[in-house]
Amino acid sequence: MRLILLEPQLRHSPSENNLAAIQALIDDSSLALSAEDVLLLPERFHFGPSQESYVSDLTSLARRLACHVVGGSHQEQREGRALNAGLAVAPDGAIVGRYEKLRPYANERGWVSPGSELGELTIGGRNVLVLICADFWFSDLIQRARRLPDLVLVPALSVTRKPTPEYSRALWRHLCIARAYEFGAYVGVSDWGYPSELVPAAETTPDVRALRAAGELPRFSSGVAGFADPTTTDPERMFQPVGSSAIRAYPIDFGALETFRRDRIDRGFFWKGSKDPA
Repeated sequence: MRLILLEPQLRHSPSENNLAAIQALIDDSSLALSAEDVLLLPERFHFGPSQESYVSDLTSLARRLACHVVGGSHQEQREGRALNAGLAVAPDGAIVGRYEKLRPYANERGWVSPGSELGELTIGGRNVLVLICADFWFSDLIQRARRLPDLVLVPALSVTRKPTPEYSRALWRHLCIARAYEFGAYVGVSDWGYPSELVPAAETTPDVRALRAAGELPRFSSGVAGFADPTTTDPERMFQPVGSSAIRAYPIDFGALETFRRDRIDRGFFWKGSKDPA
């Protein structure tokens, strides 16, 4: 299995075709994908008018690329509520899992409700846990998982109110490393690339101007995509950013992960919410 992570330049506007930008990025990379690979899309990349359009776009992409796609997220109407939710799709277009954002972030709480469905999936016989962006910052959500995750996937739309993205990037990288070591799992994040514009400059309604003036409306993403590897002993490889190419494939060595977990058990490190990973 390889994990394909992205950090594309996207636009937070219904008039933009972010999926086309993502497809072009993948095509230009010349990556030869296979059914064992997992592509992780960023949070809220899809502004389609309906759940049907989101599902159609995801299944078409998975079939076209012939790999698994964990579909970032979009705003979904469900039982009279708006949720930030996503789906995972197999290479043949079959839906293999669903996940919701349980704890919406900051002013996001004004337009979506907290979800309830934790994203526990099985891909390639491996336990996968999907946490949408801010949910990754709550360790108790990881501890809710019924099975020890081998792979934690984070579709993100990072935000910053700082002059540069470095503060946010440092926080995310340290957290990814800590989560990977604490829970004995690989961690992958796909994000909007810096400086993707979160609110178009042309959008100057009074509400938007007021939010900006109050410092409640971050304008740019931070570009925090990357891969945390708990099995390495090289400090420079504990977190590997996607980098300037905006797309990168990471081989996943589950044998090395099992060795890492056995060593943790031998030294008395256990995750109280899991079964014995040995």
